Amino acid sequence: MKAIAVIPARLASTRLPRKMLRMIAGRTLLEWVYQAVRQSPVLEDVIIATDADEIINLGRKRGWNVRMTSDSHRNGTERVHEIAQSVAADVYVCVQGDEPLTRPEHIRALLELMAPEHVQVGTLKVIARESDIHNPNAVKVVTDNTGRALYFSRATIPFDRDQSGTLTYYKHMGFYAYRKASLDRFVSWPESPLESSERLEQLRFLENGIAIHVAETEYDTVGVDTEEDLKRVEDILKPIPTTETQSHKGSSL
Repeated sequence: MKAIAVIPARLASTRLPRKMLRMIAGRTLLEWVYQAVRQSPVLEDVIIATDADEIINLGRKRGWNVRMTSDSHRNGTERVHEIAQSVAADVYVCVQGDEPLTRPEHIRALLELMAPEHVQVGTLKVIARESDIHNPNAVKVVTDNTGRALYFSRATIPFDRDQSGTLTYYKHMGFYAYRKASLDRFVSWPESPLESSERLEQLRFLENGIAIHVAETEYDTVGVDTEEDLKRVEDILKPIPTTETQSHKGSSL
């Protein structure tokens, strides 16, 4: 199976403007994501798909595989589709440009999910932290007994009417895998009502009868959507001070 990863990277984000170029522990957010995805041994290539000259220039300086795509795309899936028109692969892995804690295990789980040829779209879920269950920035997913998605929502789903406390909530993660046929169909459909309401592009597949298969991972991430997220990720990624560094810090007080 030939698999390539595409990282959609635009600067016109609304909740955290220009977040792709925000610095985290000495590197831009985009560099953390790109280098993390490059660690996967099962990918043929990693491509950054952008509509910003600044990102093109940064990528060329760093020696990344970065390509200019249309500035009319409304979401990352449309940007991946444009790449799929010129780069041949069996599976296109989409890693959102705000996922700096990406691990090779995420990519491998996606590709294992896509091994059966009938699977057109795949994604990942993880058991939600308590802080994510009622957080609209953390998308929840409910699946059936075969692992296919029933629904994605920013709301708390499923609803525990009797407050039993026995439900397990799952957070949807910003990783997808597509076959080209599914991408072609996606861009042929208009934006769907649920997609528009939730601002979740994957709902377009469900509303048009395309199953999304979901694999569970044990490795959670922090998607960077807000200043608070940025700080959380920096605390995780910043270098641990060495004994020598701590000694110098102590002597300067």
